[in-house]
Amino acid sequence: MDKLSLALVCFSAATSIGLTGFAAALGMGRGVESACTGISRNPEAKGPITTAMILGLALIESIAIYGLVIAFILLFANPYKAALIGG
Repeated sequence: MDKLSLALVCFSAATSIGLTGFAAALGMGRGVESACTGISRNPEAKGPITTAMILGLALIESIAIYGLVIAFILLFANPYKAALIGG
């Protein structure tokens, strides 16, 4: 694999984890903010709001894990390795 192809694969992997991490952090922050606002407006609904928040945070975290998996695939099990090498 030449240096340019390796650089592009590394850049793609870094972009994958960076963008998904950034988006997940934004989503989690907005979710927690909304849950805190909801609890402050209606303290009796703390249980259902907390349950929905935790479920939502788990789903958002799975998106970040998908980005990590894509980065690992690009780095270690690249399906386009033969095309990148030129074979």
